[in-house]
Amino acid sequence: MRLDDYIEGLQRDADAERRRLAKAKSYEITDYLEDVEREFQQSVQGDALFGSTAPSIFVGRSNYPQVNTGILSPVGNEDSADEFVTDGEWYRRGLGIDDVLQRRTGLLNSTRSSQVNVEDVWDGFVGVQREVAVADRPVDVEIGLDDRPDLDLDLGPEDVRTPTGPRARAHDATLAENPHVPRPVKKTLEDDDWRAEGAMTYLYRRGFDVYEINKILSAGALGRGEDRRLVPTRWSITAVDDTVGNYLRGKIRNNPSVDEVQVHESEYVGNRYWVILAPGQWEFELVEMKSPGSIWNPDPEGEVWMGAASEGYEGRTGYVDETAGAYYASRLGVLEYLDEIGRQAKCLVLREVSDDYWAPVGVWQIRESVRNAFEGEHGTAETFHEAVQGVSSLLPVSLGRLRRKSEMVSGLQANLADFGD
Repeated sequence: MRLDDYIEGLQRDADAERRRLAKAKSYEITDYLEDVEREFQQSVQGDALFGSTAPSIFVGRSNYPQVNTGILSPVGNEDSADEFVTDGEWYRRGLGIDDVLQRRTGLLNSTRSSQVNVEDVWDGFVGVQREVAVADRPVDVEIGLDDRPDLDLDLGPEDVRTPTGPRARAHDATLAENPHVPRPVKKTLEDDDWRAEGAMTYLYRRGFDVYEINKILSAGALGRGEDRRLVPTRWSITAVDDTVGNYLRGKIRNNPSVDEVQVHESEYVGNRYWVILAPGQWEFELVEMKSPGSIWNPDPEGEVWMGAASEGYEGRTGYVDETAGAYYASRLGVLEYLDEIGRQAKCLVLREVSDDYWAPVGVWQIRESVRNAFEGEHGTAETFHEAVQGVSSLLPVSLGRLRRKSEMVSGLQANLADFGD
């Protein structure tokens, strides 16, 4: 489909969806929090939490290498514990911001302080936490609490920025069943000489998604025996995206190039993504545009914030600061698609964050939005220049400003009309 026809159809659909979202947009999470509080009051018996089903874990980063490490339990919703696990299913089910926040605030985080070195730790609270992480389904546990959960959930809409569920200090945890550990995970656990990067790649090749690998890495269950450490959740997410992305970049580097300029688009929870693929060797750039009034650019009277990061054929050697985890999550989605079609390409991803993105839900939505941008129809253009010009008419910044921020776009021939702001 020609690019102008593709964009015209998208714009009609986007206008209708924006009207629907404007009508439906709500802050019902604040009402939901009252129900959460009642459920936790009823479920916690004295100083213990019995019969909980833990689908996941959390490792904090404050005071590293002495960190808070926790078991996450959806108290009162044990039968649907797997629905509280962050993964691509949330995107496929079309969960909105309210839905995500309900799942996040509905998890009790039972925490203990621990040193990150956990090479031989498979007993006590940390041992149970690690068992939860390596299992392939939610695990029944019994948790002894030092105190009642800190509910502190009386939040107004303006306060819902980084929502978390109740937290309680735990003195112990006991498995109420034997976790089921997949054979490939057992293999990585048993090999004390396997570097973490190789183990992550092995699990990915065996069909494990990055969400599962991230949980296992965070629990210190990958890598050489003496190097196994608890990894703060935020760090492990980026580490897995980066490691798997580098593996895929190596796989496609000798593939033939795509033979046309393609424009793909997706939109989810107030974020819109344009993915432009062009013939050539692997090259990647992410440009983010965060509108005034959005969660990361809260001043409604300010200008659009822009950030960018890029890499060439050989990849990157340093961490991306300006776009952080969004860079690695979006790059992974592109590389998975190119690996699937057996090609390589020059790729520009443009992310527009609108003021409909009123609370953060995590980089998983970036990863899934880019992954799903390649589903369905796409537009085609004669040149990379034509593709950028066609998309720029729908962006919240001028082509001139985009050119000043983007290394890929800066090489395009300009005319005075491009420099509107």
